[in-house]
Amino acid sequence: MAKALATAVRTFQVDKAHSEVDFQVRHLITKVRGRFTDYAGTIEFDQADPSHSKVDFTIQAASIDTAEPKRDEHLRSDDFFAATTFPTLTFTSTKITPMRGDLYDVEGDLTIRGITKRVVLPVTHLGLAKDPWGNEKLAFEAETTIDRKDFGLTWNAALETGGFLVGDEVKVSLQIQAA
Repeated sequence: MAKALATAVRTFQVDKAHSEVDFQVRHLITKVRGRFTDYAGTIEFDQADPSHSKVDFTIQAASIDTAEPKRDEHLRSDDFFAATTFPTLTFTSTKITPMRGDLYDVEGDLTIRGITKRVVLPVTHLGLAKDPWGNEKLAFEAETTIDRKDFGLTWNAALETGGFLVGDEVKVSLQIQAA
């Protein structure tokens, strides 16, 4: 019986070619969308009991891409991510709670700019399937909103009409496929 439990957890690596890490934030009166292009992650998945699973995910801060090189340079600077000093953003799960069906709350520690906060990601397990070459793939998606100021991303500019140039809330979307 102990052997069956030991083999129930399988390790999958995030497949960057089939995954996305996107974000969206208000800028003036519209929204700016962007993504991170360099990341890696491991999912230790227990199909029989997903609450025993674990997630570790690392994003390279310098890989930020908003399709505007000058803005990306500013986002890498000390005003925002300070990518030279804090090269990675990390998430490590601490608890996975089944909600209903294929929905889970994945609680963990998110670290940005050296500041760690506990967050809960509502995650949907999209399934487990074999590709045409016989490789097993695991897929998840998650979407949450974080306050950038909680992680030391406080730069802003006041507007003449009131308010600020950059919104505090950042919508984060993850589409993850792992092999």
